[in-house]
Amino acid sequence: MIPLELEHAVWEQVYMVAPLTIVGTREPDGTYDLAPKHLAIPMSWQDHYGFVCTPSHATYANAMRERCFTVSFPRPEQILLTSLAAAPRCDDDQKYALQAIPTVAATKIDGVLLDNAYLHFECELDRVVDDLGENSLIIGRIVAAAVAEDALRDSDRDAQEMIAHSPMLAYLHPGRFAEIVQTNAFPYHVGFKR
Repeated sequence: MIPLELEHAVWEQVYMVAPLTIVGTREPDGTYDLAPKHLAIPMSWQDHYGFVCTPSHATYANAMRERCFTVSFPRPEQILLTSLAAAPRCDDDQKYALQAIPTVAATKIDGVLLDNAYLHFECELDRVVDDLGENSLIIGRIVAAAVAEDALRDSDRDAQEMIAHSPMLAYLHPGRFAEIVQTNAFPYHVGFKR
């Protein structure tokens, strides 16, 4: 094993697999912001979902003010739309690139979601963990969720067939992405319980 230099972020020295999501929040002027997030994960076996954000970003301020956010899981063919969501703000503090991203209205909260994503969450803010270096962990309670029919797990359908037909998008930090089409069943030990 090669020791990593801790003067530099560990995450910049190796590739790490993560989901790639788009978080939606409502801006002070009533428009909506979308921002890609890869430091995102279920926060419990119940309906909690969280993502890492920095307090200097609009996503943090919007989620704190509005007390809610949306999460969309893009399909691999939506990678360019996901990239557009990362566009910087212009001098007038607007993200005009967002106008090119198709969205649908949330059903339970004031927000929008990426149209044709394979999974949608609508979350009410549950708590925020600040002071993780320059970052914070924003945790929401899922109040509505929807999945595309082709991405719904079904006991009558082979898991590999479903994933091959409806591939998933993964982010390999730093700066790469992958389309997941081939998977294997995990070899759980006999008697394993979560």
